[in-house]
Amino acid sequence: MKCLARSASILAGAFSAAKMPTGLEFEDALRAEDRHAQLRRQLARAVARICPRWLAAQADDIVQAGMLRVMDILRESEGKATLNASYLWRVAYSATVDEIRRLRRRREVPLDEVSPEVLPDASDPERSQAGSEIAQGLQDCLGRLVEGRRLAVALHLQGHSVPEVARLLGWGAKKVENLVYRGLADLRRCLVAKGLKP
Repeated sequence: MKCLARSASILAGAFSAAKMPTGLEFEDALRAEDRHAQLRRQLARAVARICPRWLAAQADDIVQAGMLRVMDILRESEGKATLNASYLWRVAYSATVDEIRRLRRRREVPLDEVSPEVLPDASDPERSQAGSEIAQGLQDCLGRLVEGRRLAVALHLQGHSVPEVARLLGWGAKKVENLVYRGLADLRRCLVAKGLKP
């Protein structure tokens, strides 16, 4: 019993020493959480109405991308921005269009939709050898690029857009655009010099 009483007094001391939120801070946090939940529900409704059926599986991702944009606006305005329904519709629309562009750019296809004819033929050694030569040449040519161009081109070849590359590398969009353009030109020249058709 004495051990239990002592533990309770130690815990009480720890809680009194820790900064506990006041009633007003707690209410403010609840209000902000309610506001975010309400914004998310409104955004989800807008995405559900805008999103095409074939993209319905990515609806949650689109809502999340939209919420990130909304949170950025709220953070920049220190929570004072008023976000009306038309703004949320624009966010939903632009996030949906961005997702469609991303899917088209990366040409993502679910594995259950891939037919055997699309997959590389492992029984053709000539084709496998040509593929490995191209991969080796590409890797060698990428390695010869100046570091900034190499980073920008590698991300571009992985399917990232210029704004995504700029955000990932922390550079300006114009700088990335120039690095990708010049890097791809250098890459083409290098591949042609190796006898590979880009």
